[in-house]
Amino acid sequence: MLIKKIGYFDYGVIIKCLWLSSAGALELPAGMKNVYLDGGSAELREQFKRAMDISSVALASSPETAGIIVKIFNEDNQRRVLSLGSGGTANDFELSYRFDYELVDAKNKVLSARQPIEIKREYYNDQLAVIAKDNEETIIRNEMYQQAVRTIVNRARVALEANPK
Repeated sequence: MLIKKIGYFDYGVIIKCLWLSSAGALELPAGMKNVYLDGGSAELREQFKRAMDISSVALASSPETAGIIVKIFNEDNQRRVLSLGSGGTANDFELSYRFDYELVDAKNKVLSARQPIEIKREYYNDQLAVIAKDNEETIIRNEMYQQAVRTIVNRARVALEANPK
């Protein structure tokens, strides 16, 4: 098998390439053609901007110029040890990412009430490939941010279809 012949670092590069190739344009509802993101970490904002750029959607520079506003609350990243090896080093980690969000229109009318998004991932921590595993964690976190953006867009589609103008 090809994967067995490749070192851990190369495996991380392969994962990143597969992740980037799957990061296509999102099908956005008509009401999401001018979006303002209120709050959120730099990482979430970057993934949101990237998704909007790929989908040819402008990010509004202020809430007043936006068609829809995504408000982010209580964003939190956690990293938890799941198991320890015989030497006391961590073997498995769980990454969790959680926040609440709300969708409002330009007139501050709630389109979708505040609701949570929580994403969890687990990965094996090989102590012999520390640099590759650090890179793998970064890739996994970026994928979690990307999944959060897709979740917001999908839920916004449902909210906009339920509240046509």
